[in-house]
Amino acid sequence: MEPLDKLTIDTPEQTALEFPLAGIGSRFLAMTIDSAIQFAAFFILFLVLAVAVPALRSFGSVAPQWAIAILIVAGFTIYYGYFAFFEATWNGQTPGKRYAQLRVMKDDGRPINAYDAIARNLLRIVDQLPVFYGVAIISVFLSKQNKRLGDFVAGTVVVHEKTVDAARPFLEIRPDDSAMAYDVSRITLDELHLIETFLQRRDTFDPALRGSMAAQISTRIAQKLEVQVYGWPANEKFLEAVHAQYRATGRYRSA
Repeated sequence: MEPLDKLTIDTPEQTALEFPLAGIGSRFLAMTIDSAIQFAAFFILFLVLAVAVPALRSFGSVAPQWAIAILIVAGFTIYYGYFAFFEATWNGQTPGKRYAQLRVMKDDGRPINAYDAIARNLLRIVDQLPVFYGVAIISVFLSKQNKRLGDFVAGTVVVHEKTVDAARPFLEIRPDDSAMAYDVSRITLDELHLIETFLQRRDTFDPALRGSMAAQISTRIAQKLEVQVYGWPANEKFLEAVHAQYRATGRYRSA
């Protein structure tokens, strides 16, 4: 069974975000897919070298040494560079992680950068010892945030993410919501500033972080207004509507 642990992040917007931490099962699934892709790359590399070695004979007796050197460098690049490259360019995901709906992120919820991706994956040299990532498995079991050594070094965690495809369709408060008017007098100024800050900054957030923030803020405000909001992008539309109606009351003052 996957662990029920969650990563809770307190944001500057005064709301707590929760991300389910990925356990060994889901990470193993992602690793299996990534390993299959790497194996295919190794196989192609082997075929290329098998064809190229005869051409290297023009260098004389050093041809085998050249082939071995190329194989070692290319193999290291494929094995370790694969993860670092995809996690740096795919915002914390590899093909395997994307399939398993996992993402690597910083402890504070920020996206990882190239340095973080390289740091956490260089430690695979240690994490994979003695066999089958034994060190990593022990580290994940002992860590409260399911971290392997590479995660400790880079300050990262692996979390489950809810994709937009998994979100419910666009459903606002009720079918005739175009005429919906909210009792915005129940909203405090601090809550209004929370909504406004999110709306102003949402385009700068990681997609997973943006979706989680919108859901949690809209849930908080919807409970206050005694209404219901379902899924993305209804959450953001709801917050936009509440913000616009609050401004229209004439009580609004920009902070």
